[in-house]
Amino acid sequence: MDQKVKELFQKKNLVFIATINSDGSPQLTPVWGNCNDDHILINTAEGRLKHKNIQKDPRVAVSVTDHDNPLNMTTIRGRVVQIIPDYDYSHANELTKQYMGINEYPYKRENEKRIIFKIKPEKIFMMPDIV
Repeated sequence: MDQKVKELFQKKNLVFIATINSDGSPQLTPVWGNCNDDHILINTAEGRLKHKNIQKDPRVAVSVTDHDNPLNMTTIRGRVVQIIPDYDYSHANELTKQYMGINEYPYKRENEKRIIFKIKPEKIFMMPDIV
């Protein structure tokens, strides 16, 4: 992934993930996310609609726009290549620090299990710089 794309995922920018419902219609959700060298990482709870959709069809689209400059944006099509348990909330806590500036995820629910969608980008569109 290009450094400019990675920077969008390192900031406090809301990420949108689209999955495919069983009837073929799109399902779009705002989420927290970040990335490592080659993958986008999205955190959610087990059993949510996006999780169920991904179990049936791993294709997703992800979009993120710079909070300070909406023309700085990227849209990515890819696949969830792994669903990783985040039962200890380590990734959720990392994202909480990124998005809220606090150390611990504040929205824990009883019996909720957090998971991470590891997304491999297949097609990346980055809005070109305007001179």
